[in-house]
Amino acid sequence: MSGPGLGKARILSIAGSDSGGGAGIQADIKTVTALGGYAMTAITALTAQNTLGVHAIMPVPPGFVREQIRCVLDDIGADAIKTGMLGGVAEIDAVAQELTRALHDSPGLPVVVDPVMVAKGGAALLQAEALETLRHVLLPLATVITPNLPEATQLTGLEITTVAQMRLAASTLRDMTGAAVLLKGGHLPGNDLVDILLDGDGLTEFASTRLAGRHTHGTGCTLASALATRLAQGVALARAVEQARDYVRTAIAQAPGLGQGAGPLWHAHGWGDEPDC
Repeated sequence: MSGPGLGKARILSIAGSDSGGGAGIQADIKTVTALGGYAMTAITALTAQNTLGVHAIMPVPPGFVREQIRCVLDDIGADAIKTGMLGGVAEIDAVAQELTRALHDSPGLPVVVDPVMVAKGGAALLQAEALETLRHVLLPLATVITPNLPEATQLTGLEITTVAQMRLAASTLRDMTGAAVLLKGGHLPGNDLVDILLDGDGLTEFASTRLAGRHTHGTGCTLASALATRLAQGVALARAVEQARDYVRTAIAQAPGLGQGAGPLWHAHGWGDEPDC
């Protein structure tokens, strides 16, 4: 696999499809493209959803998920891989085996794991019995994991209602997985937002204020894809997090106002298509 210096950075997203276009594979493709990368996909599930919620889910057979990943990597290659909605134990095992193979072929390949568990509308996107497989099989393969607070609570069993508790949860997740942890604080109450990055360089806190409005569908997918794109382009982790957060914030601010529920972001705002390392 060649590096990003030989052309557009290649980002493979392994995730579910969102028929409403706001999250999942659709958000990933838009984000990667807006940030100057080349997006490739392995679809893990089809969903019938819109801004009002997820109405139906059709899983893709694990063998076919594996075939999508292998076809892309064996021919085009990748400079980063991002995972999102995976579904069940068999799907996670298949993805983990292919990630192990990819990391053997390309040591140091950035892997961003967004441990998607529940849709914004409340629909379960990860089967309950798959939690242990996610925790012990997939997360240790990640370069960085990007849980929100409910996901971090499920992974750690810790109550997380304050920034201090976020710091403890991030430390617990790092000890558990060995991966860098970007713990997103959007579920805390109030207008002040804090995300926490814990990696080998220590703990970094990113502070901002909450943007008013209901158009936040797909923020987690978008952030993880933006982060994977910047890492693929050679940007250092803390700076990549900063740029990914700025991209998402602008996408929220310019949301097109579509739908009757949790509306999508505007991914095509063209912010920062050239990385600043």
